[in-house]
Amino acid sequence: MDQFQLRDGVLHAEGVPLPDIADAVGTPVYLYSRAALTAQARAFREGLAGLDNPHLAFAVKANPNLAVLRVLQREGFGADVVSGGEMTRALAAGMAAEDIVFSGVGKTHAELLQGIEAGIGQFNIESEEEGYELALLAERHGKRAACALRVNPDVDARTHEKISTGKRENKFGVPIDRAASIYAALSAQPGLDMRGVAVHIGSQLAELEPLEGAFAKLGALIAELRGAGLSVSHADLGGGLGVPYKAGEVFPSAAEYGAMVVRATKGWDVRLMFEPGRYICGNAGVLLTRVIRSKRSGNGPPFVIVDAAMNDLARPAMYGAWHDFDAVEPTGEHMTAHIVGPICETGDTFAMDRETDALSAGDLAVFRTAGAYGATMASSYNSRGFVPEVLVDGDRFAVVAERIAPQAILDAEHVPDWLA
Repeated sequence: MDQFQLRDGVLHAEGVPLPDIADAVGTPVYLYSRAALTAQARAFREGLAGLDNPHLAFAVKANPNLAVLRVLQREGFGADVVSGGEMTRALAAGMAAEDIVFSGVGKTHAELLQGIEAGIGQFNIESEEEGYELALLAERHGKRAACALRVNPDVDARTHEKISTGKRENKFGVPIDRAASIYAALSAQPGLDMRGVAVHIGSQLAELEPLEGAFAKLGALIAELRGAGLSVSHADLGGGLGVPYKAGEVFPSAAEYGAMVVRATKGWDVRLMFEPGRYICGNAGVLLTRVIRSKRSGNGPPFVIVDAAMNDLARPAMYGAWHDFDAVEPTGEHMTAHIVGPICETGDTFAMDRETDALSAGDLAVFRTAGAYGATMASSYNSRGFVPEVLVDGDRFAVVAERIAPQAILDAEHVPDWLA
C-alpha cells in the first residue's frame, strides 16, 4: 500500500502531514515510511515462500541510511555491500557479519582484509585475480574465506544501459565460458572455500524473461561444476526487480518472481541467496521540496524552480529517469511546466512539459519513488549541502540523517601554510 496519501486535501507520510515535516526540518528533505519498508520486505519474503530457507540480503547501495538498515535488520535481512563503508554501516545497523555478502568489482586490499577480519558470510569474487589476492590474505590470517564466483552470463537485462550489469561488455563478473576453469583453479586455493556461484544482470528490470535466461545459464554451470567433481552449495541470484515510477505502471510482483525462481532452479539442490534493493525501498521514500518561483521564457510552459536539485536527486540528470511530481496541497487545478532545480547546469532538469498540479512560489511538492538511489547518490555540487533524511513511523517522525550545511563541508577543507 502507498504510504504517501492525501488526507483532507494534504499529502501525508503515513499519519504525518508533510507540511509539519517541512516546518520542522526545512526543505528539501528525504522522507521514508517505515510501514512501506516493512511491507515490501515482507512481500519479498512471502514471494519466496516456495523456497527452502532463502538468504535475504538488502542491497545497501540502494539506501544506506542507518535507520533504514535497522528496519530491515529487524525484518531478518542481511546486507549485500559493495564497499568497506557499506560493510561498516551494515554492522552498525546490527546485521550479523555472517549475513553480509561482499560484492563489487573493485574491492581493495584493505577492504578484503576488513571482510576477513569481520568474518563476513560470503565474498562474491568478480575476477580470478581478486580470488588469488583474497586467498593469500585469508591464508596469512589463518582463515578460509567463503566465496561465490560471480559470472557474467552475457544476458541483456533490457533496462537502462548504465544499470545493466550482465552483458559481456559490462565490467562485472567473469565470462561464463571461462567460469568453470576459474572456479576450479580457485577451489584449489587453501585460503578459499569456494561454495557457489553468483549472478546479477542489472537493476530496474521490468520483465522476468532476462532473469530466467540468466538463471538457466547459471544452472547449466552448476551442473558442469559438479560434473567436474567440484562442490556447489550456494547460488546467489542477485536482485534487479523493478518498481513503478509512473502512476499506472505494472511490474512483476514478488510472488510472480518467486514462482519463476522455483521453476528455474528446480533440482539445483543449493541454498539460494537474494539481494533486493530498489524493490524494498524505492517507493518507500519521497523527496519533499518547495517551489522557489516560476519564470517564463518565450511562449512555452513556465519553468517551475524548486529548491531540490540534481545534486540531491541525480537520477533524472544521469539517466533521464522519471519521478512522479505532485503538489502536497493540490487545488484541483493543473498546469504544464518544466520542473527544474537551481543548479547552474541545464542538466538540472527533473521534467520537461510535465502535466502537473498547479504550483506557485512557496508551495510544497514531492518527487515520488525517491527511496532508492536518492540521498545516497547526492553530491555537494555548486557548494550546496546535503539534505536531511526523515523516517516516519505512524504519527511520529525523526530526523535520521542531519542536514550537512555548506559551512560544515567548508570546515573540512584546509589551506596549506604556504598559501596563507
